[in-house]
Amino acid sequence: MSEPREVTPTPAEQRPIDDRPIHTDDLPDTPTRDRSIPATAWIEAPAELLSVADDLPEPTTGSVARYLRRIGPWLLWRAGPARGADSRYWVCRSDDLTVQFTFDLYPDGSGSGRGPSASHSRFRTWKEDLRDHG
Repeated sequence: MSEPREVTPTPAEQRPIDDRPIHTDDLPDTPTRDRSIPATAWIEAPAELLSVADDLPEPTTGSVARYLRRIGPWLLWRAGPARGADSRYWVCRSDDLTVQFTFDLYPDGSGSGRGPSASHSRFRTWKEDLRDHG
C-alpha cells in the first residue's frame, strides 16, 4: 500500500492564468489551487474592479485582480501579492455588484479598509465583517 502524496499548493502568483470568460454564477465558492481567474475574464466585472490597482504603488500599479473565493454572498478578489508589497482586496455582493468594499494591505502587514459595518485595520476583522453581513 502506497503512502498518500502530499500536494504542495502553488503560490497564487505562480498559478497559470485561466482567461476563459466566466459568469458570476460560475465563479467557484472555494479558492482555485490550480489556476488563477483574472478580473478581465469575468464577464460582469464592474469597472471598479478592473481599475482597482491603478492608484497603488509599484510593483502593484495597474495589476489585474485575481479571484480568490466567496465569503457568503461576497466575491473576493486581490490585486497584488499576498504579502511583501502593497495589495488591495476588493469585494462585491454576487447579487448586487454595486455593493463594494476594499481593504488595502501594506508591506509591513498593516492595513485599512471599510467593510459593511465599520472601518478596519486588520484583514481578519474585515473578512469577519463580510462574513457576518452576508
